[in-house]
Amino acid sequence: MIRITVAYPAQDNARFDHSYYQQQHARLIHEQLDAHGLLKLEVDQCLADGAGQAPQFVACAHLFFADMAQFQAAFAAGGKALNQDMANYTDITPVVTISQVVA
Repeated sequence: MIRITVAYPAQDNARFDHSYYQQQHARLIHEQLDAHGLLKLEVDQCLADGAGQAPQFVACAHLFFADMAQFQAAFAAGGKALNQDMANYTDITPVVTISQVVA
């Protein structure tokens, strides 16, 4: 299984609308990617780092696909719409990590 993590770094004076992301963008993710192999979507609102201080990220999304081919096909089909929606909820450039789930 492949996990795509999209993490939004905490930045001074940056904008991230958690309500919009949870209510609108998450729905758009499902609309664009479910038919192309999205297995699961998890969204985190980051609260603190390991020492209880301000978090390194304000939010993270985790998208799960069976394999890289499905992920690539899904984003070829729906990635443009998802990227265009970003301006509606943030001005932060996300950090994307692709992982193989091993346990």
